[in-house]
Amino acid sequence: MLFHKNLLSVAILAVIAPSAFAQDDESTQKLETIQVTAHPLVQTAVDYSAADNVIKSDQLAQGGTTIGEALSDQVGVYSNQFGPGASRPVIRGQDAARVKVLANASETMDVSTLSPDHAVTVDPTLAKQIEIVRGPSTLLYGAGNVGGLVNVTDNKIPTQMPENGYEGKLGVRYNTGNDEKLATAGVTVGLGDQVALRVEGLKRDANNYIAPDYVHEGEKERRVDNTFAESQNVTLGLSWIYDRGFTGISYTNRQDQYGLPGHNHEYESCEASGNVLIGCGEGEDDHSAHGEHDSAHDEHVHETGPWVDLKSERYDFRSELADPFAGFQKLRVQASYTDYQHDEIEEGQAATTFKSEGYDTRLELLHNPIGAWEGVIGTQFGRQKLDITGEEALFAGPSTTDKWSLFALEHRQWNDVHFELAARLDQQSIDIDSPQKDYDDHAFSYSGAANWAFAPNYKLSLVASHQERLPMAQELYSQGKHLATNTYELGNENLAVEKSNNLELGFHYDTDRLNYHVHVFHNWFDDYIYAQTLDRYEDFRLIQYTQDKARFYGAEGEISYQLSPIYTATLFGDYVRGKIDAEGDAPRVPGGRVGTRFDADFGDGFSGTAEYYRAFKQDKIAVYETETDGYNMVNLGLAYAARLSDKTDYRVYAKANNLLDETVYNHASFLSTLPQMGRNFTVGLEFGF
Repeated sequence: MLFHKNLLSVAILAVIAPSAFAQDDESTQKLETIQVTAHPLVQTAVDYSAADNVIKSDQLAQGGTTIGEALSDQVGVYSNQFGPGASRPVIRGQDAARVKVLANASETMDVSTLSPDHAVTVDPTLAKQIEIVRGPSTLLYGAGNVGGLVNVTDNKIPTQMPENGYEGKLGVRYNTGNDEKLATAGVTVGLGDQVALRVEGLKRDANNYIAPDYVHEGEKERRVDNTFAESQNVTLGLSWIYDRGFTGISYTNRQDQYGLPGHNHEYESCEASGNVLIGCGEGEDDHSAHGEHDSAHDEHVHETGPWVDLKSERYDFRSELADPFAGFQKLRVQASYTDYQHDEIEEGQAATTFKSEGYDTRLELLHNPIGAWEGVIGTQFGRQKLDITGEEALFAGPSTTDKWSLFALEHRQWNDVHFELAARLDQQSIDIDSPQKDYDDHAFSYSGAANWAFAPNYKLSLVASHQERLPMAQELYSQGKHLATNTYELGNENLAVEKSNNLELGFHYDTDRLNYHVHVFHNWFDDYIYAQTLDRYEDFRLIQYTQDKARFYGAEGEISYQLSPIYTATLFGDYVRGKIDAEGDAPRVPGGRVGTRFDADFGDGFSGTAEYYRAFKQDKIAVYETETDGYNMVNLGLAYAARLSDKTDYRVYAKANNLLDETVYNHASFLSTLPQMGRNFTVGLEFGF
C-alpha cells in the first residue's frame, strides 16, 4: 500500500510539470521584496540575518483557522494542535513560552501558554499577514524565543485613509472534512478627510472531523468525538490620520466554543502524595457515562465530552508620530487591555474557570543615525492577573505577574557586511495569593548578527545570541490535575532563570530564476525548564517542573527554481533533534519532513499548486511518549482571480487536502495518538472592493 501511495503522489505532481520546460524563459519575473512590519525599522526581509517568512492574506484565507495550523506548512514550523479549536506554532522544536505569539507586536494576554488546549486569541483568517521573525529583532518583543516569534498583523486600527473613501473584503468558505462553514467581513470607511472607521468580523461553525481508521472504545467511528468548534469575532476600530502619523483605538469581542478531545475521566480520582500518585482507578464506574457517544448523529452535542466556552474583550490603542522631537525620526506608542475568561464545561456545568486580566504598553523611539548606526530603543510594561478556580485549579491562589523591559536594536552597513545588534533587560515579579513564596528576578539577553554579501547574489549569515527566559507562574506554582493533558502538575518555586547560547549559520542565493536558503542551528541550554515525570498510572503522569542542561540542533532549507513563466518548482525540508541531559530525547519534537511543491501561474487569473511531502517516523522519543508513524501528504489547489470593475475584484479557490486519505499522527501534539483529519476539500470565495 505504501508503494502505491508514493507512486500516486509522484504521478499527481508529474501531471503539471511536463510542459514547464517548453515555455519561453525570457519572461521570468523577480518577486518583489516583502516588508516585515514587526520590525520598527521597517527593514525588508533580505536585510534580516535569518530569513523571515511572511504569509500573506490570500494564503491565510484558505488555511488553518488556528495560529498553529495556519503556519504548520512553513519550513521549520509545526503545530501542537489540540483539536480544531486550539493550537500554537512549534518552531525548531520549541513551543509555548519559547515561541511568543503577538498581535500587532503586542501581547495577546490569553492563557494559551499554560496548556495546549487553550486557544490563542488571534484569528489568522482576519489577518493582513503573519510574520515569523528570527534573529536579533526578536529581542524587541521578548526573550527566550530561540527559534523565532510570530507576529500577526491586522487592519483593526487603520493607519491610512482608504482609497475612494472605502475599501473592504468579504469571504466565505466550506470544508468537507468537518462541515466547516466560515464567513469573514472587513470594511474600512473614511469619515471625512482624516478619520477612518474599521468594522470587521468572523463567524465559524465546524462539526466533529472525519478521520480514517479511527477507533473509539473498540468501535470504528467515522468522526473523531468532541472535535467540534464554533467561533465569532467582532471588531470596531477608529483612527485619526494626519500628515505625520495616526492615532487609533479598537474594541474586539471574541467568543469560542470548542471540544476537548482525549479528555479522560478515568483519572479523576488520581491524587499526588509526595512524588507518587495515589487513588488512581478508584470510582471509575461513576464516570463511565462521560465517554458515551452517539456515532449516528452529524451535529456536535456539547454533552458528549468536556468543551471550552471562551469569552474575551480587548481594547487597543496605537499611535505613530514622525519627527516627534530633535534627534528622533519616529515615535510609536501602543497599549492594550484584555479581559479574558474561559470555562471548561462538563455535564452542563463549569468544572474549571480560567480568568485573565492583562495590560500591555510599549513605547518605541527610532533615533537619527549616530555615525553609521541606525536603531530603535524602547520600553515595555505588562501585567497579567490569573485566577483559576474549580476542579482543575492549577494554582493554590490567584497570581499577578508584572514585567518591565528595556530593549534596543542597532544596525549598520560596512562594505559588504550588514551588522545587527540587540539587547533586552527584563525585570519580573510574581505575587501569588498562597503560602508559596513570591518571585522576583531579572534577565538580560543580547544578540548579534552579520550578513556578508561575499559575491553577487550570495549571502552568508551568522546569528549568535545569549537569551535568558524568566519562568512562568505555571512553572513555579502549579499544584493540581490537568485532565486535558492527562497530568498532575507540580510547580517548582525554586526555578532559576533559563539561559541559552545559540548559533545559526545561513547560506543564501537569490537570482531572478533560482533562489535557495539553508540554515543550520544549535541551541545550548543551561537550566532548561521542562516537566519531569515522577510517576505514572496507565496514561496519567505525575510531573514536576525542573531544570537541566539541554540542546537542540537541526537544519532547514528551501530551494526554488522558475522552470518557465508558468511553473516554479520548490524543494524543502526541515529536521530538529532535542536532547535533555537527564532524560534523553526531548518530548514532542517532530520527526522532520522533506517535500516538493509546484506553483503555477497559468495567466488570465488562473493559478494552481501541487505539493507532496514525506513526514518521517518519530522513534527518538522521550520517556512515556509513543512513537508516531510517518506519512505521505499530497495537497492540490486551484484559484481564479479577476476584476469586476476598477474598484472591485474577486477570487475563487478550491483545495484538496490529504488527498491520499493518510492516517496522520502529530508528534508535536499532546494528542499524538489521536488521528488528524483525513481527506478533505475546501472551496471558497473572496470579494474585494
